[in-house]
Amino acid sequence: MPILTVIQGPDEGKSFVLPTGEPQLIGRSSEALPITDNTVSRRHSELTPDGDTWYLSDLKSQNGTIVNGVAIKDRIRLEEGDEIRVGATVLRFGNPGQPRRKPSVLIADDFDLETEVEARIISPSDSYIGAESAHSLDAEHAAIDHLRVIYTLTAITARIMNNRELLEAVMDLVFNEFKPERGVIMIRGATDEDQMVPGVIRYANAPKPDEEQTIHVSRTILSAAMIGEGVLSTNAMTDPRFAAGDSVQKYQIRSAICSPIVFGEHFFGAIYIDSSTQNHAFNREQLALLNAVGQHTGLALANADEHLKRVNSERMAAIGETVASLSHSIKNILQGLRGGADVVEIGLHKNDLAITKNGWGILRRNLDRIASLTINMLAFGRKLQLELELTRLNKIADDCAQLLEKQCQEKGIALIVDADPEMPPIMVDPNLLHQALMNLLTNAIEAVEPNTGVVTIRVTFNESRPDPNTPGAMLRPAATITVIDNGPGVEENKLAWIFEPFNTTKGLKGTGLGLAVTKRIVYEHKGRIRLESTPGVGASFKIILPADLDTMLDPSATSNRQGPQMTDSLGLL
Repeated sequence: MPILTVIQGPDEGKSFVLPTGEPQLIGRSSEALPITDNTVSRRHSELTPDGDTWYLSDLKSQNGTIVNGVAIKDRIRLEEGDEIRVGATVLRFGNPGQPRRKPSVLIADDFDLETEVEARIISPSDSYIGAESAHSLDAEHAAIDHLRVIYTLTAITARIMNNRELLEAVMDLVFNEFKPERGVIMIRGATDEDQMVPGVIRYANAPKPDEEQTIHVSRTILSAAMIGEGVLSTNAMTDPRFAAGDSVQKYQIRSAICSPIVFGEHFFGAIYIDSSTQNHAFNREQLALLNAVGQHTGLALANADEHLKRVNSERMAAIGETVASLSHSIKNILQGLRGGADVVEIGLHKNDLAITKNGWGILRRNLDRIASLTINMLAFGRKLQLELELTRLNKIADDCAQLLEKQCQEKGIALIVDADPEMPPIMVDPNLLHQALMNLLTNAIEAVEPNTGVVTIRVTFNESRPDPNTPGAMLRPAATITVIDNGPGVEENKLAWIFEPFNTTKGLKGTGLGLAVTKRIVYEHKGRIRLESTPGVGASFKIILPADLDTMLDPSATSNRQGPQMTDSLGLL
């Protein structure tokens, strides 16, 4: 039986034996392999056996599944020694005593450019259809075929902005069109631009563990690519073994193309492909086409670099705006803390407990404000990862009401919890949902008038039922949490941006983060939040959560679902 060994992460050293014929789940759910890494999703990826062969597929996890440094998209077959990364954990598949020989690239100097190069093309504008055949039918077919390749490449470069994914997609296209046996995209080193390192390595057929897995690339060819020249070569011309009469089949004499990835004067790298001449020898037309592929790839990488610069510039501007917005809130809170501390100091100096209690009340309110601000800043600034648990929403509502009970008593307002006693538990992140509800309740308590204000928390549940708008379909089961107040409501001209960060209706008392964080938490739960407000009458914030969230987030549990079609609508909007 194969073994899955943790070689990096919180569970380093732990091993799991994969039983024959039984699929295995990698994740944090109760039925998965017991991994304690919190960066791993509940249902992260799945190992599926087919006889003695094992396959791995990602279950749309938050951080993805990476095999040998490459993020997988579809189901892949695992080989002995493959390294699987899920979150911060790395696992090795197979016998831990037999690590896999990983593919590598060797840049060598043993190359005679003048004798081995068959053709050079400096620019893709050089004709890759010879003048003597320009009017032939084959030339027309070649031109149409090459135009199709460039069109496909243009579509790829237009939709992918991540450099790694872009190079992977370009290599997929190159292998589909040129049919090489091996290929590598060399890119500039991160620390030394004169150093060339492999970015993507690809084989048409994966080498066996005992086969040669090193791709030999000539340093001279790469140097030609660095000055913008595409090179077509065959290494049979100067090979002494070939000259002595040994067979091409035995020594696998290779035909190779190396094309630069350039944009203007900027050199990004080179695409190198090769194949045994027995299988396929490349020609000048393919050299010119690969040169064009390199030019388009260079343009896409240049665009990606400009996009990254623009994003970084916008991020810095957003950071500046955030700091400016938060500085006012923090300044107000600090002034409140200082004022409260002064009152406490006066009370202590006069030995007057009443004055001291009054000052402590000011301190406590501002400590609560800065604690709330800090929690919202953390939730707003970081990537949320749901920790789903089977939770009773009634308990969350009761806990929030208890925390705010003293504040309501001091203001003389009523806080009512109206929860369905038959409410079933649903899968949510209780901590994040508690934070979202506290934000809504705090806003409502601050909005209502002292002594006459009323805030209500209403928790209800809707079973799955027929969708009146789609015959034969069912609305998903959903739970709702509604916070209702009888305050002044929200003015109509403020409804459009009420959930936007750093926009507040409280003036200097608010940060504008509470509702933005609440909306984000609800949307992470695949839910919706709706505001209904009548100026002068009050406001109602309704959180609508799918009751089948665990199933929605787990594609392996829904792939074979039987029964009526379930619509995406929660039926409450």
